[in-house]
Amino acid sequence: MPLRKDRPGEAVDTMRARLVWQTRKRGTLESDLLLSTFARENLASMSEVELREFDRLLDETDWDIYYWAIGKRAPPARWAGTALLDKLKQHAKNEGRVVRRMPDLWEGRASATTPES
Repeated sequence: MPLRKDRPGEAVDTMRARLVWQTRKRGTLESDLLLSTFARENLASMSEVELREFDRLLDETDWDIYYWAIGKRAPPARWAGTALLDKLKQHAKNEGRVVRRMPDLWEGRASATTPES
């Protein structure tokens, strides 16, 4: 597991924005799609404690997260049975057969300006 960068005093809105970015820039398309759509659907309703847990999950490798989420590999004890991983697994099942695409980076940010503006 990589070394964590502590961010004391980070505002919750700043953390959410950072996590959105980190879910999109993972390195594998599979993880980018899985994590960015999960973030779009869940980050806004997560508490600060849940956001910090999600932040820790993102420290794991792309393929580990992906295989844990789709049930190909058992997660380590630190993640086994956690509400966060269970929610991610449910998201990965996509039981509603929703067509998912990478969320627009500026989606849902009323005050944001796009790089083109």
